[in-house]
Amino acid sequence: MWQLILGLLLFFGIHSVSIAVPGFRDTMAAKSKWGWKIIYSLFSLAGIVLIVRGYGEMRLSPVVLYALPDWFRYVTAILLLPVFILFFTPYFPGRIRKAAKNPQLVAVKLWAAAHLLVNGTLAGVLLFGCFLAWAVADRISLKRRPARPVPVAPESAFNDAILVLLGLGAYVLMVFWLHRAWFSVSPLGISM
Repeated sequence: MWQLILGLLLFFGIHSVSIAVPGFRDTMAAKSKWGWKIIYSLFSLAGIVLIVRGYGEMRLSPVVLYALPDWFRYVTAILLLPVFILFFTPYFPGRIRKAAKNPQLVAVKLWAAAHLLVNGTLAGVLLFGCFLAWAVADRISLKRRPARPVPVAPESAFNDAILVLLGLGAYVLMVFWLHRAWFSVSPLGISM
């Protein structure tokens, strides 16, 4: 459990610098853009490694906090449909991007909330609860700090179609193959 908690602290600690002390992040990036990116990446990577190891360790002897009916996996599958589309939205200027405010944070919130429906273990609540709490805090903090520009594809009338195809393709890959391959869990209980 301590690996998971330490991993969450490292990962969300570095991801929360812009929330808690945006001036510090801007000062560090101004001093050395690549230095800040390296520090940010190292903290993030160390956090991810510890999260994966800690979560995996806790799955071996789970502490169940709650268990919703099995059919909630289908509710989760429906909630996750827009997640990949929203996650890729900032990079493809179009109508979807204009309509969605902070689409990546919406994607993280949907992903975390949906996973909380089907993961009632202590490890699941810690992991997905932290993602949900961080996304809510980050969204609130965006009201008082400017959004940073991200690299985008050239503006095109086809960007929305590309986004939907890319997002739904990633969703299908995750549901029918990658989730089971990476996490040993078939989201819909389907063996492929």
